[in-house]
Amino acid sequence: MVLADKGTDAGILAANSRNGFKIMGATELVDRYEQEGKAAFEHFEQERGRKVRFGAPPDGSVPDIVLRYWIQEDLDLGEMESVIAKSKVPPAKAVQTIQSGDIDATIIQEPFATIISQNDNFGELAWSGNILENHPVTVLFANRKILDDTEVSQSLAEQHTAATEFTTGSPDRAAAHAASVIGSGVSEDLAKAAMESKASDFLSDPHAITDQATTMGEFVANVGNIEKPVATENLFAFDPYDTIQE
Repeated sequence: MVLADKGTDAGILAANSRNGFKIMGATELVDRYEQEGKAAFEHFEQERGRKVRFGAPPDGSVPDIVLRYWIQEDLDLGEMESVIAKSKVPPAKAVQTIQSGDIDATIIQEPFATIISQNDNFGELAWSGNILENHPVTVLFANRKILDDTEVSQSLAEQHTAATEFTTGSPDRAAAHAASVIGSGVSEDLAKAAMESKASDFLSDPHAITDQATTMGEFVANVGNIEKPVATENLFAFDPYDTIQE
């Protein structure tokens, strides 16, 4: 939606994943949050003399939106910047950054969430599916040239749907393929564990993510990441997916 807001002439052909993030933190923070709830952030700052340090992708990204929504709407703690100290940490560096103690928590997708959880010094603070139920994470996004080519756009939607059905129907085989493609640091066992995570939720139907896309768009506009919410009809291109379902 950020790209659409900036004038990119493109649209969503299919959904890809939803509910795909876990908020992971140091065990001390996780234990405190389990005992004290949202007051944990204020008490942490009082005791440590600093805010909880969060590593997350850039402003306007889906994990940033979900994290901001969690702090501001779900926990009702006020503007995120007044509650936590956020630094930009790309997903591939989140594991190393949190294990080195440079941050106290992160919002991260699989397989990185599983890697972090395998260390007893860290645990799960929240799952994004409980923050914004069924929120979109990744999509099949195509430019105008693709959208205007009926044969190509339908073929893309069809192949994407087939891949999704394979992934959900044969998760172990899909994990083996993923491990072979990703390579270094992701074993087949790790990939299988990540596939079993509640943060691995794959789908193709674009209609299934429209409601939360609207909710997220309104929130992103309110916090200033985009000028105004992007209308569903300007964000999605349903026809190719709908046609292959007939």
